[in-house]
Amino acid sequence: MPEEKGGRKDVSETSGRPDTADERWSARLHRLWRLSQDVQDVADMSRYVYEAALGEPGAVAVTGSRWVHGALRYARVATTGRPAPVTTTPRAGVVPTDDDRRPPGPGAGPVVITHDLGKTAGFAPEGADLVAAGARWALESRFRLGDGDWAAFSVGFAERPAPADETLTTTRLVQLSEVIVASHHRITAYREHDKRQIEDAFLAEASLQMDSSLDVNETLGRVARLAVPALAEGCVVHLCPPDRPLAPVAHAHVSASVQPWLDALAREDRWFAELLDDALERQEDVVLSGDGLAGGPFGADGEGPGRSVRTVTVSPLRARGRAIGTLTFVYHRPGEDIPTPRLLSDLARRAALAIDTTTAYEQRRRHVEMLQRQLLPGALPQWPGLDLHASYEVADASLEVGGDFYDAVVDRDGRLALVIGDVCGRGAEAAAMTGLARHTLRTLLEDGVPPGLALERLNKALLDQEAPRFVTALIAVLTPTGPGECEVEIVSAGHPRPLVGRADGRVEEVAGSGLLLGVLPGLGLRAARLRVVAGDTLVMFTDGLTEARNAQGVMFEELLPQAVRDCAATPDPSAELIARASKFRTTGDDDTAVLVARLKGPR
Repeated sequence: MPEEKGGRKDVSETSGRPDTADERWSARLHRLWRLSQDVQDVADMSRYVYEAALGEPGAVAVTGSRWVHGALRYARVATTGRPAPVTTTPRAGVVPTDDDRRPPGPGAGPVVITHDLGKTAGFAPEGADLVAAGARWALESRFRLGDGDWAAFSVGFAERPAPADETLTTTRLVQLSEVIVASHHRITAYREHDKRQIEDAFLAEASLQMDSSLDVNETLGRVARLAVPALAEGCVVHLCPPDRPLAPVAHAHVSASVQPWLDALAREDRWFAELLDDALERQEDVVLSGDGLAGGPFGADGEGPGRSVRTVTVSPLRARGRAIGTLTFVYHRPGEDIPTPRLLSDLARRAALAIDTTTAYEQRRRHVEMLQRQLLPGALPQWPGLDLHASYEVADASLEVGGDFYDAVVDRDGRLALVIGDVCGRGAEAAAMTGLARHTLRTLLEDGVPPGLALERLNKALLDQEAPRFVTALIAVLTPTGPGECEVEIVSAGHPRPLVGRADGRVEEVAGSGLLLGVLPGLGLRAARLRVVAGDTLVMFTDGLTEARNAQGVMFEELLPQAVRDCAATPDPSAELIARASKFRTTGDDDTAVLVARLKGPR
């Protein structure tokens, strides 16, 4: 049976050797300690350690082995005839073990064990290598490197050393083991620090990528793509809508040809669905490899691309205290190359926050759009001999309802009343005033109330409510006076003056004045009257159009007459004017409404 010796016990130094041998060993050991502070890999260190061990009297070979959770990772051997260590690794599924081989207990130092290689087959796999090198006796040092991670370092002799030499070699074997442990711990700490810095840099970049868009689909796509192939070969994002099962919303794979397979798997595979449900229920990361993949589409039981998948991780996505989905990675790479639990959890947390933010933004945007539509007419009326066009652009990204509005109504006498206005500010309060202003004017104008009087009544209603915001408004009433011509009465309450593009290319500003609504009892309204004929175009707008500025500070107002001239004959002049202002604008974030009436000639 192997004979065990505690590596920390006092060992007699009376070996009969001259002091110079001890001095040489001390110098060599000191050199090894210095080298252990510089090497970047334990394999680099083994060359020097094996060389030192081969210098022991009678030594013919040195071996080493590395074990992780009971599995042999690799073995090394060096002999007097070939001092450079040769590394071998076991074939997949072939792990030579010895039931008696166990690491020292937690907190214990190296333990030295003797082996009589002539009486037993020895310890696998190093025993066979030592016997092949001519060894009949061995001293083996076992030492811990970490949790579940340990190593063995052995010296083989052609014959059993004298007791004094064996004791001395035991001491030196312990010392060499301690050098290896110290070097391993330093290298591990350095790599962990380096890895953590790389992970932190990746997470910072991931946050920037995910937070750079408020579009839900784009954010989901970025979550899936940013980790492939940096972290894994494939990624799938699932979200759980209210009262509905998980649904895949984004996926990516390093191989474009594999992406359809991964997408179909995410939608249809029952084993995959149960895995995600389990991760959500447990609310913790799930890591599956080896036997854990049994019965599913991955690993040894898989087919096609799934067969090469070695590991699958699932991280629940949680935001504001609720589960919103899962983040799944599939890995074709070795297990030691998959991300750390810290990285997976942190990335899932950041992804959940980005997804929740964009989802909330998208929901808010839809609500604002819905409310904004309620503040504008669903359709413009058909009026003989006239083309009507209206466009609205939201320039503010604050997701607040704007105050611009427009309308067109036909009164009981067949006249057409065009309305455009602007409530100061944005938000719910502005939206309430917008609704009040538009519907009040619409009701009055439908009943045939003159435009000036309609504005006076709206002003009184705002004053009676002590409205905290002012309103500007412009009304144009068109009355047919003959084939292809109309008389237009325009009344403005603090609103930008409209333009008329004449059929001959001239552009005129329509005069008219009046005070803002909701400020003073008297508006001082002064109506303007003009005649329009076939080919003329009346353009009404809010100040978001004229106040758009370019980088040089020039306002679009200076370009507006030419823009009206250019756009008057286009299929939709209102949309074309807004498009030109948007292209021109570098500053100015006010909403823009444009209402255009183009008089057609007689048929």
